Amino acid sequence: MRIGYFLSCEEYGVQDLLEQAVLAQRAGFEALWISDHYHPWTDEQGESAFVWSVIGALSQAVDLPVATAVTCPTTRLGPAIVAQAAATAQVMLRGRFRLGVGTGEALNEHIHGQAWPAVDERLDMLEEAVAVMRELWTGEPVEHRGPHYTVDRARIYTRWPTAPEVYVSSFGPTSAHRTVAFADGLTTTSIDDEVLPVFRDAAKPLTAGYKVGWAPTEEEGVDHAHRLWASSGLPGELAQVLPTPAHIEQASSLVSREATRESAVCGPDVDRHVQQVTRWRDAGFDEVYVANMGPHFRDMIRAYGDEVLPRVRAA
Repeated sequence: MRIGYFLSCEEYGVQDLLEQAVLAQRAGFEALWISDHYHPWTDEQGESAFVWSVIGALSQAVDLPVATAVTCPTTRLGPAIVAQAAATAQVMLRGRFRLGVGTGEALNEHIHGQAWPAVDERLDMLEEAVAVMRELWTGEPVEHRGPHYTVDRARIYTRWPTAPEVYVSSFGPTSAHRTVAFADGLTTTSIDDEVLPVFRDAAKPLTAGYKVGWAPTEEEGVDHAHRLWASSGLPGELAQVLPTPAHIEQASSLVSREATRESAVCGPDVDRHVQQVTRWRDAGFDEVYVANMGPHFRDMIRAYGDEVLPRVRAA
C-alpha cells in the first residue's frame, strides 16, 4: 500500500502547504493529496488557496505524484476549464497528476448564485463533465451539446502523452454503482462496506484519506481537531448542502468534543498511529493519505518518517 500525505488547503496557508510537501517527501511519504475548496469549512480554519496555483508550485518543489481530493468539475468551474487545468498539471508534474472528482458541496459551488441541485442531478452532471473532459484530453477539437454542458469548438493544446486518471468520490451504494462505470478508481474518506465491494468487483483501485491530530498530548490534539475539524462529524448530506462557513459552524456546534476524540487519532502515541494506517491497509486500500490537524505538522511528519511509516512497511 502506498502511503501519502494529505495537504489541507482549508487549514494551512500556501507556504505551510509547500513546506509540508517538502517535509513529507523527505520523510518517505510517497504521494500527495490536496483539497480543492473556494471556502474553508469554517472561518476558524481560515484558508482556501486556489488549488491549481498551489499544484503548479508543488510541481517545482517536490517530485511526488499529486492528486486533487476532490475537485468538482460541474458548477464553480465547468468541465472545459477543469480539463485544461488538469492537462496543464499533468504536464507540470510530468505525468504524475491524478484528478479526483466529486459532486461537490454547496459551500464552494453556490458562489455564482445557481440553485444547488439534488444529488441525482449532481451525479448526472458529474458523469457528463467527466465525459467532456476525457474527450478534450484527446487533443482533438470538441463540440458538445448535452443536458448540462455546451462546449463550442474547444481544443486543449498543452497536454502530456497520457491523460490524467480520474478517481471519483462516492458515498453509498447508489452513488457507487453509478460512478464506478466512469471512474478509473475510488477516492474516499471512509471505510464504507457498501461502496468498497463495488469498486473491488470492478478491479478498480481504492484510495482514501483521513486526518490525525498530532500534538504533545492527546488532549491538545483533541482540542485542535475539534476546534478546526468538528465539521468532519456532520451526518449524512449536511456538509454537502449548507452554503456558507457560518452554516457549517452552526451545525458543527452539535458535534461533541468526545465525538471528535472517538473519530480521530489524536496525540503522540505512535502505536495508535501505526494501528490506524494498518486499519486502512487491512480494509484493502491501495493508497492512503494522512493529514494533520493543528500546528504540529512538522512533529507529525517527522514522527511518521522516523517511526510510523517504517513500522507499517515492515509489518
